[in-house]
Amino acid sequence: KKLYETVVKEYKTTQVFPPSRDLFKAYELCPYHKVKVVILGQDPYHNVGQAQGMSFSVPKGVPLPPSLQNIFKEIRDDLSILEPDCGDLSYWAKQGVLLLNTVLTVRAHQAFSHRGIGWEEFTDATIRAIEEKEDPVVYILWGAPAQKKRSMIRQKKRLVLTAPHPSPLSAYRGFFGSKPFSKCNAYLRKEGVEEIDWQLPSSSSSAM
Repeated sequence: KKLYETVVKEYKTTQVFPPSRDLFKAYELCPYHKVKVVILGQDPYHNVGQAQGMSFSVPKGVPLPPSLQNIFKEIRDDLSILEPDCGDLSYWAKQGVLLLNTVLTVRAHQAFSHRGIGWEEFTDATIRAIEEKEDPVVYILWGAPAQKKRSMIRQKKRLVLTAPHPSPLSAYRGFFGSKPFSKCNAYLRKEGVEEIDWQLPSSSSSAM
């Protein structure tokens, strides 16, 4: 309740991202029963027009942030597919990829400004709920904050992939070459689960 009151007040009194209509978009596009993969981010993008309620994703037509550029480079090198030109990751979400940030809101231009208001407990509860599922789930944890959640992952049918964050500050320390996308699909295939098609539609496609 305190989290709810704080968030409502913040939306009323300051500029907060993502827009309130997109706050739970990750959950809307990838409902609980569909979750096969969890990509855990940190905070939403804090510049105008970027955050859309899914970790790392930006709306169609928005320039790709550096972290997302690096994710796309790793996809290209890992899977030998075309580097996407559009940063909207909805296509992944609809296939069962939960694009979850550990904190769901941020004040405009103030990175990490909503850490500690209660979102961490909310997203921990999400992970605990996923851990009730007996179906196979792959967790992709990039960066130290995401990797702190590893101790919560205890079910048998789990693959946990860790690497440095894709930000330009850390991508060269082991994010590049970590091949999370092919490892994820190999695991899903082994478990008899439909793989993720990581090739995003091009920006000229209507499939977004």
